[in-house]
Amino acid sequence: MGSVAIAGAGISGLASIRSCLEEGLEPTCFERGEDVGGLWKFLDHAEEGRASIYRSVFTNSSKEMTCFPDFPFPDEFPNFMHNNKLQEYITAFAKEKNLLRYIQFKTLVSSVNKRPDFSFTGQWDVTMERDGKKESAVFDAVMICSGHQHVYPNLPKESFPGLKLFKGKCFHSWDYKEPGPFKGKRVLVIGLGNSGCDIVNISSRSGSWVISRVWHDGYPWDMMTITRFETFLKNNLPTVITDWWYTKQMNARFKHENYGLMPLNGALRKEPVFNDVLPACILCGTVSIKPNVREFTETSVIFEDGTVFEAIDCVIFATGYSYAYPFLDDSIIKSRNNEVTLFKDIFPPVLEKPTMAVVGFVQSLGAAIPTADLQACCTARVIKGTCTLPSIKDMMHDIREKSVFSSTSRFGKSNTIQMDYIVYMDELASFTGAKPNIPWLFLTDPKLALKVYFSPCSPYQFRLVGPGKWPGARNAILTQGDRMLKPITTRVVGSPLKPVVISAVSVAVFLALF
Repeated sequence: MGSVAIAGAGISGLASIRSCLEEGLEPTCFERGEDVGGLWKFLDHAEEGRASIYRSVFTNSSKEMTCFPDFPFPDEFPNFMHNNKLQEYITAFAKEKNLLRYIQFKTLVSSVNKRPDFSFTGQWDVTMERDGKKESAVFDAVMICSGHQHVYPNLPKESFPGLKLFKGKCFHSWDYKEPGPFKGKRVLVIGLGNSGCDIVNISSRSGSWVISRVWHDGYPWDMMTITRFETFLKNNLPTVITDWWYTKQMNARFKHENYGLMPLNGALRKEPVFNDVLPACILCGTVSIKPNVREFTETSVIFEDGTVFEAIDCVIFATGYSYAYPFLDDSIIKSRNNEVTLFKDIFPPVLEKPTMAVVGFVQSLGAAIPTADLQACCTARVIKGTCTLPSIKDMMHDIREKSVFSSTSRFGKSNTIQMDYIVYMDELASFTGAKPNIPWLFLTDPKLALKVYFSPCSPYQFRLVGPGKWPGARNAILTQGDRMLKPITTRVVGSPLKPVVISAVSVAVFLALF
Protein backbone atom coordinates (compact mmCIF):
# COMPACT_ATOMS: atom_id res chain seq x y z
CA MET A 1 0.00 0.00 0.00
CA GLY A 2 1.37 3.38 -0.93
CA SER A 3 -0.62 5.64 -3.28
CA VAL A 4 -2.71 8.32 -1.56
CA ALA A 5 -5.12 10.78 -3.21
CA ILE A 6 -5.37 14.09 -1.38
CA ALA A 7 -8.30 16.40 -2.15
CA GLY A 8 -7.32 20.03 -1.60
CA ALA A 9 -4.03 21.94 -1.28
CA GLY A 10 -4.89 24.20 1.62
CA ILE A 11 -3.12 23.88 4.96
CA SER A 12 -4.69 20.44 5.56
CA GLY A 13 -3.65 19.21 2.13
CA LEU A 14 -0.07 20.42 2.52
CA ALA A 15 0.18 18.83 5.97
CA SER A 16 -1.14 15.59 4.49
CA ILE A 17 1.37 15.57 1.63
CA ARG A 18 4.21 16.12 4.07
CA SER A 19 3.00 13.42 6.48
CA CYS A 20 2.61 10.91 3.67
CA LEU A 21 6.17 11.58 2.54
CA GLU A 22 7.45 11.16 6.10
CA GLU A 23 5.84 7.71 6.20
CA GLY A 24 7.17 6.67 2.80
CA LEU A 25 3.78 6.88 1.05
CA GLU A 26 3.14 8.25 -2.46
CA PRO A 27 0.81 11.28 -2.32
CA THR A 28 -0.93 12.93 -5.25
CA CYS A 29 -2.81 16.12 -4.36
CA PHE A 30 -5.62 17.54 -6.49
CA GLU A 31 -6.38 21.25 -6.17
CA ARG A 32 -9.16 22.92 -8.15
CA GLY A 33 -7.49 26.35 -7.87
CA GLU A 34 -4.24 27.67 -9.26
CA ASP A 35 -2.30 27.94 -6.01
CA VAL A 36 -1.88 26.48 -2.55
CA GLY A 37 -3.50 28.04 0.52
CA GLY A 38 -7.15 27.07 0.17
CA LEU A 39 -9.23 29.45 2.28
CA TRP A 40 -6.31 31.85 2.71
CA LYS A 41 -5.76 32.41 -1.01
CA PHE A 42 -7.68 35.66 -1.45
CA LEU A 43 -9.66 36.23 -4.64
CA ASP A 44 -11.43 39.50 -5.37
CA HIS A 45 -14.58 37.57 -6.28
CA ALA A 46 -16.30 34.53 -4.82
CA GLU A 47 -16.12 31.33 -6.88
CA GLU A 48 -18.67 28.55 -6.58
CA GLY A 49 -17.31 25.53 -4.77
CA ARG A 50 -14.42 27.47 -3.17
CA ALA A 51 -13.96 29.02 0.26
CA SER A 52 -14.09 32.80 0.30
CA ILE A 53 -12.60 35.46 2.58
CA TYR A 54 -12.86 39.22 2.47
CA ARG A 55 -9.93 41.54 1.82
CA SER A 56 -9.37 42.72 5.40
CA VAL A 57 -9.30 39.29 7.10
CA PHE A 58 -6.61 38.78 9.74
CA THR A 59 -5.76 35.61 11.63
CA ASN A 60 -7.40 34.98 15.00
CA SER A 61 -4.49 32.88 16.27
CA SER A 62 -1.06 34.36 16.87
CA LYS A 63 1.94 33.28 14.83
CA GLU A 64 3.66 31.25 17.58
CA MET A 65 0.49 29.21 18.05
CA THR A 66 -0.37 28.98 14.34
CA CYS A 67 2.76 27.70 12.64
CA PHE A 68 3.62 24.26 11.31
CA PRO A 69 5.44 22.63 14.25
CA ASP A 70 8.85 22.49 12.56
CA PHE A 71 8.58 25.71 10.57
CA PRO A 72 8.33 28.86 12.74
CA PHE A 73 7.19 32.12 11.20
CA PRO A 74 9.98 34.62 10.44
CA ASP A 75 10.81 36.78 13.47
CA GLU A 76 9.67 39.97 11.77
CA PHE A 77 6.19 38.68 10.88
CA PRO A 78 3.41 40.32 12.93
CA ASN A 79 1.76 38.25 15.63
CA PHE A 80 -1.64 38.38 13.92
CA MET A 81 -1.32 38.36 10.16
CA HIS A 82 -3.25 39.76 7.27
CA ASN A 83 -4.39 36.99 4.93
CA ASN A 84 -1.73 37.81 2.34
CA LYS A 85 1.02 37.45 4.95
CA LEU A 86 -0.26 34.03 6.00
CA GLN A 87 -0.52 33.03 2.35
CA GLU A 88 3.12 34.05 1.94
CA TYR A 89 4.05 31.75 4.83
CA ILE A 90 1.99 28.82 3.49
CA THR A 91 3.67 29.16 0.08
CA ALA A 92 7.11 29.31 1.73
CA PHE A 93 6.33 26.11 3.67
CA ALA A 94 5.25 24.29 0.50
CA LYS A 95 8.45 25.31 -1.26
CA GLU A 96 10.74 24.59 1.70
CA LYS A 97 9.30 21.08 2.10
CA ASN A 98 9.30 20.48 -1.68
CA LEU A 99 5.56 19.75 -1.77
CA LEU A 100 4.53 21.55 -4.98
CA ARG A 101 5.74 18.71 -7.18
CA TYR A 102 3.01 16.47 -5.73
CA ILE A 103 0.12 18.84 -6.55
CA GLN A 104 -1.98 18.85 -9.71
CA PHE A 105 -3.54 22.32 -9.92
CA LYS A 106 -6.77 23.24 -11.74
CA THR A 107 -7.97 19.71 -11.05
CA LEU A 108 -11.28 18.96 -9.35
CA VAL A 109 -12.04 15.70 -7.56
CA SER A 110 -15.52 14.88 -8.89
CA SER A 111 -16.11 11.43 -7.39
CA VAL A 112 -14.58 8.97 -4.95
CA ASN A 113 -15.97 5.43 -4.89
CA LYS A 114 -15.03 2.14 -3.32
CA ARG A 115 -13.63 -0.39 -5.73
CA PRO A 116 -15.57 -3.68 -6.06
CA ASP A 117 -12.89 -5.46 -4.03
CA PHE A 118 -12.68 -2.74 -1.37
CA SER A 119 -13.30 -5.11 1.54
CA PHE A 120 -10.04 -6.86 0.62
CA THR A 121 -7.90 -4.08 -0.85
CA GLY A 122 -9.29 -0.88 0.70
CA GLN A 123 -8.75 0.82 -2.66
CA TRP A 124 -10.69 3.71 -4.20
CA ASP A 125 -11.65 4.82 -7.70
CA VAL A 126 -11.00 8.56 -7.88
CA THR A 127 -12.33 10.61 -10.79
CA MET A 128 -10.81 14.02 -11.55
CA GLU A 129 -11.82 16.83 -13.91
CA ARG A 130 -9.35 19.13 -15.64
CA ASP A 131 -10.07 21.46 -18.56
CA GLY A 132 -13.46 19.82 -19.00
CA LYS A 133 -11.98 16.34 -19.32
CA LYS A 134 -12.46 13.49 -16.85
CA GLU A 135 -9.99 10.80 -15.93
CA SER A 136 -9.91 8.14 -13.24
CA ALA A 137 -7.23 6.45 -11.21
CA VAL A 138 -7.00 3.85 -8.47
CA PHE A 139 -5.57 4.85 -5.08
CA ASP A 140 -4.79 2.84 -1.99
CA ALA A 141 -6.13 5.59 0.28
CA VAL A 142 -7.89 8.97 0.18
CA MET A 143 -7.44 12.01 2.41
CA ILE A 144 -10.19 14.65 2.21
CA CYS A 145 -8.65 18.02 3.02
CA SER A 146 -11.43 20.58 2.55
CA GLY A 147 -10.93 22.07 6.02
CA HIS A 148 -13.75 23.83 7.87
CA GLN A 149 -15.84 23.89 4.69
CA HIS A 150 -16.36 27.65 4.30
CA VAL A 151 -17.73 26.71 0.89
CA TYR A 152 -21.48 26.14 1.12
CA PRO A 153 -23.23 29.23 2.56
CA ASN A 154 -26.06 28.57 4.98
CA LEU A 155 -28.76 31.01 3.85
CA PRO A 156 -31.92 30.32 5.89
CA LYS A 157 -34.24 32.71 4.05
CA GLU A 158 -37.30 30.64 4.97
CA SER A 159 -36.68 31.49 8.64
CA PHE A 160 -37.42 35.17 8.05
CA PRO A 161 -41.06 36.02 7.27
CA GLY A 162 -41.51 38.69 4.66
CA LEU A 163 -38.02 38.44 3.22
CA LYS A 164 -39.45 37.80 -0.25
CA LEU A 165 -41.10 41.23 -0.03
CA PHE A 166 -37.83 43.00 0.75
CA LYS A 167 -36.70 45.14 -2.19
CA GLY A 168 -33.10 45.72 -1.11
CA LYS A 169 -30.06 43.60 -1.83
CA CYS A 170 -29.70 40.34 0.09
CA PHE A 171 -26.69 37.97 0.14
CA HIS A 172 -24.42 35.80 2.32
CA SER A 173 -21.14 37.06 3.82
CA TRP A 174 -19.42 34.46 1.60
CA ASP A 175 -19.92 37.01 -1.22
CA TYR A 176 -18.61 39.95 0.83
CA LYS A 177 -15.18 41.25 -0.15
CA GLU A 178 -14.75 44.87 1.00
CA PRO A 179 -16.77 47.75 2.51
CA GLY A 180 -16.44 50.20 -0.40
CA PRO A 181 -19.71 49.33 -2.18
CA PHE A 182 -21.64 49.89 1.08
CA LYS A 183 -20.39 53.37 1.86
CA GLY A 184 -23.33 55.53 2.92
CA LYS A 185 -25.70 52.53 2.86
CA ARG A 186 -27.95 51.30 5.67
CA VAL A 187 -26.89 47.70 6.17
CA LEU A 188 -28.28 44.97 8.40
CA VAL A 189 -26.07 41.98 9.22
CA ILE A 190 -27.84 38.88 10.49
CA GLY A 191 -25.53 36.75 12.59
CA LEU A 192 -22.69 37.29 15.01
CA GLY A 193 -19.95 35.05 13.71
CA ASN A 194 -16.39 36.08 12.97
CA SER A 195 -17.47 37.34 9.54
CA GLY A 196 -20.60 39.15 10.64
CA CYS A 197 -19.16 41.50 13.21
CA ASP A 198 -16.49 42.92 10.92
CA ILE A 199 -19.09 44.41 8.57
CA VAL A 200 -21.88 46.63 10.06
CA ASN A 201 -25.13 46.69 12.14
CA ILE A 202 -25.94 43.35 13.66
CA SER A 203 -29.00 41.26 14.50
CA SER A 204 -28.20 38.34 16.78
CA ARG A 205 -30.57 35.64 17.97
CA SER A 206 -28.35 34.12 20.66
CA GLY A 207 -25.50 36.58 21.26
CA SER A 208 -21.84 35.69 21.50
CA TRP A 209 -18.71 36.29 23.52
CA VAL A 210 -16.56 38.92 21.83
CA ILE A 211 -12.88 38.93 22.76
CA SER A 212 -9.87 40.90 21.64
CA ARG A 213 -6.73 39.48 20.10
CA VAL A 214 -4.86 41.56 22.68
CA TRP A 215 -5.01 39.95 26.13
CA HIS A 216 -3.60 40.77 29.57
CA ASP A 217 -0.48 42.98 29.54
CA GLY A 218 -0.76 43.27 25.76
CA TYR A 219 0.12 39.65 24.96
CA PRO A 220 -1.72 37.64 22.26
CA TRP A 221 -4.84 36.05 23.74
CA ASP A 222 -3.88 32.47 22.88
CA MET A 223 -0.39 32.73 24.37
CA MET A 224 -2.04 33.65 27.67
CA THR A 225 -4.95 31.20 27.72
CA ILE A 226 -3.88 28.04 25.87
CA THR A 227 -1.55 26.45 28.40
CA ARG A 228 -1.38 22.97 29.87
CA PHE A 229 -1.66 24.30 33.41
CA GLU A 230 -4.82 26.30 32.70
CA THR A 231 -6.32 23.37 30.81
CA PHE A 232 -5.61 21.07 33.75
CA LEU A 233 -7.37 23.44 36.14
CA LYS A 234 -10.40 23.96 33.91
CA ASN A 235 -10.84 20.22 33.36
CA ASN A 236 -10.46 19.25 37.02
CA LEU A 237 -12.03 22.02 39.07
CA PRO A 238 -15.77 21.82 39.87
CA THR A 239 -18.02 22.95 37.01
CA VAL A 240 -19.43 25.88 39.00
CA ILE A 241 -15.90 27.27 39.40
CA THR A 242 -14.81 26.71 35.78
CA ASP A 243 -18.03 28.28 34.46
CA TRP A 244 -17.47 31.33 36.67
CA TRP A 245 -13.83 31.52 35.58
CA TYR A 246 -14.71 31.24 31.89
CA THR A 247 -17.40 33.92 32.16
CA LYS A 248 -15.01 36.20 34.02
CA GLN A 249 -12.38 35.77 31.31
CA MET A 250 -14.86 36.54 28.57
CA ASN A 251 -16.07 39.66 30.43
CA ALA A 252 -12.56 40.88 31.26
CA ARG A 253 -12.58 43.56 28.58
CA PHE A 254 -16.19 44.74 28.90
CA LYS A 255 -19.50 43.60 30.35
CA HIS A 256 -21.30 41.87 27.49
CA GLU A 257 -24.72 42.30 29.06
CA ASN A 258 -24.45 46.10 28.78
CA TYR A 259 -23.68 45.83 25.07
CA GLY A 260 -26.47 43.44 24.14
CA LEU A 261 -23.95 40.72 23.33
CA MET A 262 -24.38 38.33 26.26
CA PRO A 263 -24.82 34.74 24.95
CA LEU A 264 -28.00 32.88 25.87
CA ASN A 265 -25.85 30.25 27.58
CA GLY A 266 -22.63 31.96 28.52
CA ALA A 267 -21.07 28.85 30.05
CA LEU A 268 -20.91 26.99 26.72
CA ARG A 269 -17.39 26.97 25.20
CA LYS A 270 -18.55 27.84 21.71
CA GLU A 271 -16.05 29.65 19.54
CA PRO A 272 -16.01 33.33 20.55
CA VAL A 273 -16.00 36.21 18.11
CA PHE A 274 -12.60 37.86 17.71
CA ASN A 275 -12.97 41.58 17.20
CA ASP A 276 -10.84 44.42 18.49
CA VAL A 277 -13.15 47.31 17.60
CA LEU A 278 -16.76 46.14 18.01
CA PRO A 279 -17.24 47.46 21.60
CA ALA A 280 -15.82 50.84 20.56
CA CYS A 281 -18.14 50.94 17.52
CA ILE A 282 -21.11 50.24 19.80
CA LEU A 283 -19.98 52.98 22.20
CA CYS A 284 -19.62 55.41 19.31
CA GLY A 285 -23.03 54.52 17.89
CA THR A 286 -21.76 53.32 14.51
CA VAL A 287 -22.96 49.77 15.26
CA SER A 288 -26.02 48.67 17.21
CA ILE A 289 -26.85 45.16 18.41
CA LYS A 290 -30.44 44.08 17.93
CA PRO A 291 -32.38 40.90 18.77
CA ASN A 292 -33.59 38.37 16.22
CA VAL A 293 -35.67 39.50 13.25
CA ARG A 294 -39.43 39.02 13.53
CA GLU A 295 -40.27 39.97 9.94
CA PHE A 296 -39.26 42.00 6.90
CA THR A 297 -41.24 44.57 4.97
CA GLU A 298 -40.39 46.01 1.57
CA THR A 299 -37.86 48.49 2.99
CA SER A 300 -37.44 47.75 6.69
CA VAL A 301 -37.17 45.07 9.34
CA ILE A 302 -39.08 44.55 12.58
CA PHE A 303 -37.16 42.94 15.44
CA GLU A 304 -38.58 40.68 18.13
CA ASP A 305 -38.56 43.52 20.66
CA GLY A 306 -40.84 45.56 18.39
CA THR A 307 -38.20 48.07 17.26
CA VAL A 308 -37.86 48.87 13.56
CA PHE A 309 -34.83 49.46 11.36
CA GLU A 310 -36.06 51.44 8.38
CA ALA A 311 -34.86 52.30 4.89
CA ILE A 312 -32.50 49.32 4.65
CA ASP A 313 -30.37 49.13 1.52
CA CYS A 314 -28.83 45.72 2.09
CA VAL A 315 -29.08 42.60 4.25
CA ILE A 316 -25.99 40.43 4.71
CA PHE A 317 -26.42 36.96 6.17
CA ALA A 318 -23.44 36.00 8.35
CA THR A 319 -25.19 32.75 9.21
CA GLY A 320 -22.36 30.30 8.82
CA TYR A 321 -21.94 27.40 6.45
CA SER A 322 -23.31 23.98 5.72
CA TYR A 323 -20.93 21.22 4.79
CA ALA A 324 -21.09 18.60 2.11
CA TYR A 325 -18.93 16.12 0.28
CA PRO A 326 -20.61 16.03 -3.14
CA PHE A 327 -17.98 13.68 -4.56
CA LEU A 328 -18.59 11.07 -1.86
CA ASP A 329 -21.42 8.63 -1.11
CA ASP A 330 -23.44 9.72 1.92
CA SER A 331 -23.12 6.29 3.49
CA ILE A 332 -19.38 6.80 4.00
CA ILE A 333 -19.50 10.03 5.98
CA LYS A 334 -22.91 10.53 7.50
CA SER A 335 -23.96 14.16 7.50
CA ARG A 336 -27.37 14.49 9.09
CA ASN A 337 -28.55 17.39 11.26
CA ASN A 338 -25.07 18.91 10.93
CA GLU A 339 -23.41 15.82 12.36
CA VAL A 340 -20.44 14.02 10.90
CA THR A 341 -19.51 10.64 12.36
CA LEU A 342 -15.73 10.31 12.57
CA PHE A 343 -13.43 8.47 14.97
CA LYS A 344 -10.97 10.94 16.48
CA ASP A 345 -12.77 13.40 14.18
CA ILE A 346 -10.75 11.97 11.32
CA PHE A 347 -11.72 8.42 10.37
CA PRO A 348 -15.11 7.14 9.08
CA PRO A 349 -15.69 4.25 11.50
CA VAL A 350 -17.84 2.01 9.29
CA LEU A 351 -15.29 1.25 6.56
CA GLU A 352 -14.00 -2.30 6.20
CA LYS A 353 -10.52 -0.88 5.68
CA PRO A 354 -9.24 2.37 7.31
CA THR A 355 -8.13 3.96 4.06
CA MET A 356 -10.06 7.22 4.17
CA ALA A 357 -9.65 10.25 6.42
CA VAL A 358 -11.06 13.75 6.78
CA VAL A 359 -8.32 16.20 7.76
CA GLY A 360 -8.98 19.73 9.06
CA PHE A 361 -12.72 19.58 9.64
CA VAL A 362 -12.53 19.75 13.43
CA GLN A 363 -12.65 23.17 15.08
CA SER A 364 -11.22 24.01 18.48
CA LEU A 365 -10.22 27.14 20.35
CA GLY A 366 -6.79 26.80 18.85
CA ALA A 367 -5.04 27.18 15.52
CA ALA A 368 -5.98 25.12 12.46
CA ILE A 369 -2.47 24.48 11.10
CA PRO A 370 -0.99 22.48 14.01
CA THR A 371 -4.29 20.61 14.42
CA ALA A 372 -4.33 19.60 10.76
CA ASP A 373 -0.65 18.69 10.92
CA LEU A 374 -1.19 16.25 13.79
CA GLN A 375 -4.33 14.81 12.16
CA ALA A 376 -2.37 14.24 8.96
CA CYS A 377 0.39 12.51 10.92
CA CYS A 378 -2.18 10.17 12.52
CA THR A 379 -3.74 9.40 9.16
CA ALA A 380 -0.48 8.65 7.38
CA ARG A 381 0.55 6.25 10.14
CA VAL A 382 -2.80 4.45 10.02
CA ILE A 383 -2.58 4.12 6.22
CA LYS A 384 0.99 2.88 6.51
CA GLY A 385 -0.07 0.38 9.17
CA THR A 386 2.18 1.81 11.88
CA CYS A 387 -0.86 2.70 14.01
CA THR A 388 -3.98 0.55 14.23
CA LEU A 389 -7.57 1.68 14.75
CA PRO A 390 -9.80 -0.16 17.25
CA SER A 391 -12.83 -2.23 16.23
CA ILE A 392 -15.90 -0.58 14.69
CA LYS A 393 -17.82 -1.23 17.91
CA ASP A 394 -15.18 0.48 20.04
CA MET A 395 -14.90 3.42 17.64
CA MET A 396 -18.66 4.00 17.65
CA HIS A 397 -18.73 3.83 21.46
CA ASP A 398 -15.95 6.44 21.65
CA ILE A 399 -17.79 8.70 19.20
CA ARG A 400 -21.06 8.51 21.15
CA GLU A 401 -19.32 9.16 24.45
CA LYS A 402 -17.53 12.25 23.18
CA SER A 403 -20.61 13.53 21.38
CA VAL A 404 -22.63 13.53 24.58
CA PHE A 405 -19.88 15.31 26.52
CA SER A 406 -18.89 17.89 23.89
CA SER A 407 -22.28 18.77 22.45
CA THR A 408 -24.38 18.87 25.60
CA SER A 409 -21.95 19.62 28.38
CA ARG A 410 -19.36 22.01 26.98
CA PHE A 411 -19.87 23.29 23.47
CA GLY A 412 -23.56 23.00 22.60
CA LYS A 413 -24.81 22.22 19.13
CA SER A 414 -22.74 23.66 16.31
CA ASN A 415 -22.16 23.38 12.57
CA THR A 416 -18.66 22.16 13.20
CA ILE A 417 -17.02 19.58 15.44
CA GLN A 418 -15.72 21.51 18.45
CA MET A 419 -13.46 20.44 21.28
CA ASP A 420 -10.81 21.41 23.80
CA TYR A 421 -7.60 22.14 21.87
CA ILE A 422 -4.94 20.73 24.20
CA VAL A 423 -6.98 17.68 25.21
CA TYR A 424 -7.57 16.84 21.55
CA MET A 425 -3.97 17.45 20.50
CA ASP A 426 -2.69 15.28 23.33
CA GLU A 427 -5.11 12.52 22.33
CA LEU A 428 -3.78 12.51 18.77
CA ALA A 429 -0.18 12.79 19.95
CA SER A 430 -0.64 9.84 22.32
CA PHE A 431 -1.95 7.81 19.38
CA THR A 432 1.16 8.50 17.30
CA GLY A 433 3.74 8.62 20.09
CA ALA A 434 4.35 12.37 19.83
CA LYS A 435 2.98 13.48 23.21
CA PRO A 436 5.66 14.94 25.48
CA ASN A 437 6.12 13.16 28.81
CA ILE A 438 5.77 16.06 31.24
CA PRO A 439 6.90 14.27 34.47
CA TRP A 440 9.96 12.90 32.66
CA LEU A 441 10.75 16.38 31.33
CA PHE A 442 10.67 17.80 34.85
CA LEU A 443 13.26 15.20 35.86
CA THR A 444 15.54 15.50 32.83
CA ASP A 445 15.04 19.04 31.52
CA PRO A 446 13.24 21.20 34.13
CA LYS A 447 13.82 24.43 32.21
CA LEU A 448 12.00 23.04 29.18
CA ALA A 449 9.36 21.35 31.36
CA LEU A 450 8.38 24.65 32.98
CA LYS A 451 7.92 26.20 29.54
CA VAL A 452 5.96 23.24 28.22
CA TYR A 453 3.58 23.12 31.18
CA PHE A 454 3.08 26.75 32.19
CA SER A 455 3.80 28.68 28.99
CA PRO A 456 1.78 28.60 25.74
CA CYS A 457 1.16 25.12 24.34
CA SER A 458 2.78 25.95 21.02
CA PRO A 459 2.92 23.50 18.08
CA TYR A 460 6.62 22.78 18.65
CA GLN A 461 5.68 20.63 21.66
CA PHE A 462 4.36 17.96 19.31
CA ARG A 463 7.70 17.60 17.53
CA LEU A 464 9.81 17.10 20.67
CA VAL A 465 9.49 13.30 20.48
CA GLY A 466 7.99 10.59 18.31
CA PRO A 467 7.57 10.48 14.53
CA GLY A 468 8.71 13.64 12.82
CA LYS A 469 10.84 14.66 15.82
CA TRP A 470 12.41 18.05 15.07
CA PRO A 471 15.85 18.85 16.56
CA GLY A 472 14.94 22.55 16.74
CA ALA A 473 11.75 22.03 18.80
CA ARG A 474 13.36 22.62 22.21
CA ASN A 475 14.98 25.89 21.20
CA ALA A 476 11.80 27.04 19.44
CA ILE A 477 9.84 26.55 22.69
CA LEU A 478 12.42 28.39 24.80
CA THR A 479 12.56 31.35 22.39
CA GLN A 480 8.88 31.66 21.40
CA GLY A 481 8.47 34.73 23.61
CA ASP A 482 11.35 36.46 21.84
CA ARG A 483 9.73 35.93 18.45
CA MET A 484 6.44 37.25 19.78
CA LEU A 485 8.12 40.47 20.98
CA LYS A 486 10.37 40.98 17.96
CA PRO A 487 7.85 42.65 15.59
CA ILE A 488 6.36 44.95 18.26
CA THR A 489 9.49 46.21 20.04
CA THR A 490 10.40 48.57 17.21
CA ARG A 491 11.21 51.43 19.60
CA VAL A 492 13.47 50.56 22.50
CA VAL A 493 12.43 52.22 25.74
CA GLY A 494 13.63 51.97 29.32
CA SER A 495 11.67 49.92 31.80
CA PRO A 496 9.34 52.13 33.87
CA LEU A 497 9.84 49.76 36.83
CA LYS A 498 13.45 50.68 37.56
CA PRO A 499 12.87 54.20 38.97
CA VAL A 500 9.99 52.86 41.07
CA VAL A 501 12.17 50.12 42.54
CA ILE A 502 14.97 52.60 43.28
CA SER A 503 12.49 54.97 44.85
CA ALA A 504 11.02 52.21 47.01
CA VAL A 505 14.49 51.15 48.17
CA SER A 506 15.38 54.77 48.94
CA VAL A 507 12.25 55.21 51.03
CA ALA A 508 12.95 51.98 52.91
CA VAL A 509 16.53 53.09 53.68
CA PHE A 510 15.31 56.55 54.73
CA LEU A 511 12.73 55.05 57.12
CA ALA A 512 15.30 52.62 58.52
CA LEU A 513 17.74 55.41 59.23
CA PHE A 514 15.29 57.84 60.66
